[in-house]
Amino acid sequence: MTKDIAPATGRLGVLTPGMGAVATTLYAGVIATRRGLAQPIGSLTQMGHIRLGKRTDNRNPLIKDFVPLASLDDIVFGGWDPISDDSFEAARRAGVLTPEELASVAEDLGAISPMPAVFDPDWVKKLEGVDHVKTGSSKRDLANQLMADIETFKKENRLDRAVIVWCGSTEAYRPASAVHDTLAAFEKGLDDSDPEIAPSQIYAYAALRSGVPFANGAPNVTVDVPALIELATEVGLPIAGKDFKTGQTLIKTVLAPAFKARLLGVDGWFSTNILGNRDGEVLDDPDSFKSKEVSKLGVLETILQPEVYPDLYGDMYHKVRINYYPPRGDNKEGWDNIDIFGWMHHSMQIKVDFLAKDSILAAPIVLDLALFMDLATRKGQAGIQEWLSFYFKSPQVAEGLYPENDLFIQLTKLKNTLRHWMGEDLITHLGSEYYEE
Repeated sequence: MTKDIAPATGRLGVLTPGMGAVATTLYAGVIATRRGLAQPIGSLTQMGHIRLGKRTDNRNPLIKDFVPLASLDDIVFGGWDPISDDSFEAARRAGVLTPEELASVAEDLGAISPMPAVFDPDWVKKLEGVDHVKTGSSKRDLANQLMADIETFKKENRLDRAVIVWCGSTEAYRPASAVHDTLAAFEKGLDDSDPEIAPSQIYAYAALRSGVPFANGAPNVTVDVPALIELATEVGLPIAGKDFKTGQTLIKTVLAPAFKARLLGVDGWFSTNILGNRDGEVLDDPDSFKSKEVSKLGVLETILQPEVYPDLYGDMYHKVRINYYPPRGDNKEGWDNIDIFGWMHHSMQIKVDFLAKDSILAAPIVLDLALFMDLATRKGQAGIQEWLSFYFKSPQVAEGLYPENDLFIQLTKLKNTLRHWMGEDLITHLGSEYYEE
């Protein structure tokens, strides 16, 4: 272990604003894994290996054995939700896990109840059953209430550290405004209850002011504004986002690099989704859908670079649609029609039909982000954590940079960051050293 990473001693609180399908699936999976009833499939921190040194060295430890991550046994879950169901009832209503799976963790899940949420129907319109919401004299008051919640949760559970990962609904799309330009403007906006400050930003502010790192799993404009970047830098804490990369966009970040690598052109890429559950219900609102659309549409352009390859991608037509279909529940379907062309401009097609459980794909992402954000905090990292782009549809980067959306570049970036922090050589995959005398 490198001496500049504090050890992962003690208990880690993982707090999720939003305790619906994604969060409760995470809780249930970790509890089941701790009991030996399940495996943490999909989690890089738990099942992923990392190569160290040359291929001939045969050094390929588990990531969790290489870097000092918190143990699953030391995690305590909590969070906030505008619906008062405890985690067992919320998981049962979500319908992601079977009754048998839920029964095996029922007691532990039932003990995790949400704290009242900061919620504003102007930001999330199509959400039924809201009955568990904070009230306050101002948005500053709401932030202070969240800070008190964090402090109480840490004391009651004897926590040494905490992280917050947003698992709540997608907020309406509104670009950053003047209140987000500086930390001073933002804090005045909290005092004045500025309508342009979103609930997710109140959570992020409260987290950072409480000494807790914050990762954003939704396409909301949350920590990707100058004011909260300034705050993260000032208090010396990491932030990351945004929008968990789960189904359709995961496939895009695999296929698009393949087309670009082989210099195959793309005429058009049509993507449509059907999904139910709370996520689909919320995204049925055009303002919330706009947030998701912006997040999804940016992926292909940064990978394919049409300004660099105008003959191949300059006229590409890219369309994204999301349709709320209640009977599907958490079993979303992502369908892609891709019109490509090759040698002598001959046309070809690829069709992908991905039937997936959104929360099953998202839960290990939340776990990895919580553990890696805790690691980054103990490493003394502050501000944007671009090395975690692997987990996001729309990765947050420094102003003036374009994000790397190629999944394989993202994974190399993540693993090289871990190697660098632990004093190991970076892996370039050059390979010439094996052939030099």
